[in-house]
Amino acid sequence: MPKVIPVADELSKPFWDAVQEKKLTAQHCTGCDRLQFPPRPACQHCGGTTLDWKEVAGKGHVLTVGIIEDSHMPVRAADQPFNLSVVTLDDDPRINYYSNLPGIPVRQAVVGEPVVVTFEELPDGSFIHEWTRP
Repeated sequence: MPKVIPVADELSKPFWDAVQEKKLTAQHCTGCDRLQFPPRPACQHCGGTTLDWKEVAGKGHVLTVGIIEDSHMPVRAADQPFNLSVVTLDDDPRINYYSNLPGIPVRQAVVGEPVVVTFEELPDGSFIHEWTRP
């Protein structure tokens, strides 16, 4: 399935660099010791601006799942229908990632089921993070 890869900006570049090393990370506030994702210029909890990146275990659960049957993105049209889910991180249930759930057939993903991060190699040799059943 073709992937739509976001273009990294200054704020998200450390995340995408870690994905290229097959590591999943979340932004970490050193002031209040909380994780956050997506990245922000300041901590969403305490407002602190001393932020770094912390590797997380890459285990989660399907929070919700929908089926995309009418995508208006030409690059994804041939793959319809496909899963689109929100995965809650086990390390911190306030952290969510989107995923297509590769390897899980359409309409067979179950809310609450465990998933693990996987890193799919793209035609250009780079990687994208996805989630699938353990």
